[in-house]
Amino acid sequence: MKTRLWFFIFLQCFLTGSLVDSSTLPVGARPQYIFAMVGNEAKLPCSWKSHQDAATPSPCHIQWVSPPHTVFEQDGEDKWQAEEFEGRLEVPQEKLGLGDCSLIIKDVQIVDTGKYESFMVVEGARSKMTRVFIQSVKLHVNDHKTEHSHRPGEDFVLTLYTPRSSTVVFQGRNSSEWLDLWTRGGKSIERMEKDPHHEQLTLKNVKISDEGTYKVLDDNGLSVSTMQLSIEENPPMFRARLNLQNAPSDAADRSSCSALLIFSILATSFQIFHHH
Repeated sequence: MKTRLWFFIFLQCFLTGSLVDSSTLPVGARPQYIFAMVGNEAKLPCSWKSHQDAATPSPCHIQWVSPPHTVFEQDGEDKWQAEEFEGRLEVPQEKLGLGDCSLIIKDVQIVDTGKYESFMVVEGARSKMTRVFIQSVKLHVNDHKTEHSHRPGEDFVLTLYTPRSSTVVFQGRNSSEWLDLWTRGGKSIERMEKDPHHEQLTLKNVKISDEGTYKVLDDNGLSVSTMQLSIEENPPMFRARLNLQNAPSDAADRSSCSALLIFSILATSFQIFHHH
């Protein structure tokens, strides 16, 4: 009896505790999920106005953390960002005063995937600086995946997407081996050319042996993009067009042959009739 009573007491406490935890969880503590593609811009949302009375002066000190490390901090005109993000992070000053403390990540990378938290740094008791939690964000960065089809002799354009792309490797259709085709600042195969103004490569004059999988890798060896290339001697549309072009010609040839046969029969008949 006592065992059953303790079981029901434990169950009630567990359910009550669960309800309290979920209902009292701060809105900002529930992470927002943000998805981005490599090389694009990602915006991690943050609004400090819901955490401070509107009459209170605008905060100047914002901090973004990817636990346990601080990645960005802005205090008025003073800004700091972690080395791995150097030149890629920004909280626009003009929007900060309006309550928008969103973090902009430029040229986002696969390694940027993870959890981020924003804080407002305020002066607390005895002039001690205190952090006030604002928002939790989970960022997921995906690589690009595309399929391409070319005929022999055409050029194949490979998009690099980001200046941090460092290597292009290739695996033939019937091969298990990966070959290096291009390295930034290093060697490349003869037919591979880098565009001087854009983040893209061109493989000139493709051939059957170029069919397979191409991967663009970053400095960490992580995939920026995967491209599948197929080579078609005569694509279906080309064959259909060719058949349509040949159809009238074949009909004309058959008509000419029929007319010639009829003419020959008439000529022979005329000669026989003339001799008689």
